[in-house]
Amino acid sequence: MRRLIAAIDTPDAGKAAALVREVAPHCGLVKLGLEFFLRHGAPGYREVAQERPVFLDLKLHDIPNTVAGAVRSLLPLAPHMLTIHAAGGGAMVAAAVEAAGAAPHRPKILAVTVLTSLDARALHEIGVAGGTTQQVLRLARLALENGADGLICSPHEIARLRDAFGEKPLLVVPGIRPVGAALGDQARVMTPEEAVMAGADYIVVGRPVTGAPDPGAAAAGIAAAIRGLRG
Repeated sequence: MRRLIAAIDTPDAGKAAALVREVAPHCGLVKLGLEFFLRHGAPGYREVAQERPVFLDLKLHDIPNTVAGAVRSLLPLAPHMLTIHAAGGGAMVAAAVEAAGAAPHRPKILAVTVLTSLDARALHEIGVAGGTTQQVLRLARLALENGADGLICSPHEIARLRDAFGEKPLLVVPGIRPVGAALGDQARVMTPEEAVMAGADYIVVGRPVTGAPDPGAAAAGIAAAIRGLRG
């Protein structure tokens, strides 16, 4: 199992294609997000998807009918994983899961719990009491009870989620920074090795790979560091 997902978060199609070619041999998937997809849409997506399966990270969040329609619109692209916001509520999660089921190769629906840029103080600012971990567990339970295949969580919630929900949910973990890497806008981080040993199924790494002088070598180094961990 190749646990590394390289986040190709750039609106530049040429740069994205070059990055994917460099990192693809060392990754299980590549992640495309809003920056790329809003600029290049389906044609750009299809070009990247020739190299590696795609984790399409759009974090859909709207009324259930609209999210279901959005999922159906994305099915022809055959993403391997697709994100929604658990905060959209149980009905929205269930609608996304049902819509995904219309595809022969159904994408995994992953629910975002709390963004890795948010800490307890930031949650308090938007009216969420109880701290980060409690909010993550609350939203995780809601998403999984409504059919989500897995969760997007920070490294610091991995162990608590495994304790609460076992090995079944797929845990995809951003907020990964190798030793010595700049934190950027991430508030809750962990090294690749620490995250995998804590129970992450996949780790998502962006700038430490894509911003490196040699992205392929950076991806290879991370892949080697986590190879064989947790079997």
